[in-house]
Amino acid sequence: MNTIEKIVRNEPIADVVSAFGVGLAYPSLDRMFGKYRFEVIANGELLRTYARLFEEGVLANGDGPVAIKGPNWKAPQFVIEKKYG
Repeated sequence: MNTIEKIVRNEPIADVVSAFGVGLAYPSLDRMFGKYRFEVIANGELLRTYARLFEEGVLANGDGPVAIKGPNWKAPQFVIEKKYG
């Protein structure tokens, strides 16, 4: 199992999107979850979480389709702990 797969399968959706949503457009996040955790796309949870993170100020609109860190962004715990490498 590669590192991205471990993260997507084991971490909360909001944490994964917070970590990777800065620098990746939504279609790339969708593909990443589609490959390892399709059920969150099928039930709409990924899109709802993505939208909620914008509402909460964790993510913000940047130039083009890629989100930037919002005023309330903070690194997810798995990033702080360097859990995956």
